[in-house]
Amino acid sequence: MAYELFIAHRYLRSKRRTRFVSIITYISVGGVLVGVAALVIVLSLFNGFESEVRSRIIGERAHINVLSLFNNPIENYQDLITRIEKIEHVEAAAPYILDKAVFTPLPASRGSDGVVVIGVDPEQEMRVTRIHENVIFGTLDFSDATTPGDTDTSAYPGIVLGRALADEMGIMIGQKVALVNIQGLSFTSVFQPYVKKYRVAGIIETGFYEYDRTFVYLSLEQAQTLFRLREGVRGISVRLDDRDMATEIANTIESALNTPPQVQPENSDVADILTPAYFTINWMQRNKGLFRWMTLEKWGSFAILNLIILVAAFNIVSTLIMVVLEKTKDIGILKSMGATSKSVMKIFIFQGSVVGIFGTILGCLVGYMVCWAQDTFEIIALPPDIYLIDALPVQMHVGDFMSVALGSIVICVLATIYPAWKAAHLIPVEAIRNE
Repeated sequence: MAYELFIAHRYLRSKRRTRFVSIITYISVGGVLVGVAALVIVLSLFNGFESEVRSRIIGERAHINVLSLFNNPIENYQDLITRIEKIEHVEAAAPYILDKAVFTPLPASRGSDGVVVIGVDPEQEMRVTRIHENVIFGTLDFSDATTPGDTDTSAYPGIVLGRALADEMGIMIGQKVALVNIQGLSFTSVFQPYVKKYRVAGIIETGFYEYDRTFVYLSLEQAQTLFRLREGVRGISVRLDDRDMATEIANTIESALNTPPQVQPENSDVADILTPAYFTINWMQRNKGLFRWMTLEKWGSFAILNLIILVAAFNIVSTLIMVVLEKTKDIGILKSMGATSKSVMKIFIFQGSVVGIFGTILGCLVGYMVCWAQDTFEIIALPPDIYLIDALPVQMHVGDFMSVALGSIVICVLATIYPAWKAAHLIPVEAIRNE
């Protein structure tokens, strides 16, 4: 062991004449501990909420959406699905229709509202999203049926509503509603809107108010009829075995679908041999603003909570300055015996660094124990009818612990430089004479 480290260790363990210095040392360790623990706990909470949001958004929507340029209907979608599912890391693909319509409860005395209509094939859609898991009332049944006990014995196709929309409109299972396609309608046209009646078969809840307030679900065939797409669809949903590869696989899908045919008939028109242009939107692009905001909030909190560690660093500065004043004679003797200014500086840097490292290690341990207890025993519970989760979500990342620990140690080491520099520049004769 270098003698500088040995002396620093003795200074930490020795009984000082002024007990106040020891108290400040313990306060410094405690300040670093609290700051580090607070940081790792808060970052773990942000990770937990972000993971929860990601899983719900991705569970509701596909990892990748394949669309046609200029929003043209995709009529050869079964062939495209076969080609997409042959690509590595693609688990499943399903057609869908997404368009806007006017929603009206029947009788139409409660007004109307604009909604986003999603047409799906239930069997294929369940391979891509978790839509069936989010049905809280009724069933995901789009078939034609009658409502038991209703005077209207006509069979209507099923429709599934978001819970927020159903609550706002006061709609229950079995009630009749209507969707109105007003595309192409203007004040100067004679176009008549297409109106279709449906039976509410189920109510779905995703946990996101924007989705539950605006989304309604139909069968693929009913959506094709409503929006007059004949046999076409608006897009293809794709699910991957690794959602983090969405950007890479999306580029691969675009290249595969937009590759022109190798063999071109001699007498074909140019328009016939050109491959339709397709493009993709992955889940990261679709929710880029939300996740960027969450990341900014997470690291903004990280920067703000570092102020706690900074306060502890000021305590370390105060402690070392008082130690320098207390050990002025010792410093003079050491320098008169041949100790260099660099060696004296090392003694006090080691002493302050030990305080910072010890506080950082304890803080990481305390933060880990708190997060582990919450993750294991769910100590802090949440009302599931409001937050859709039973307890405060926590997710610990090794990278967060390492970044917090590294930042804390760097701050504490930097805090030791000024007191160590002052000690190193004491003049031996003056230090001994003043004592």
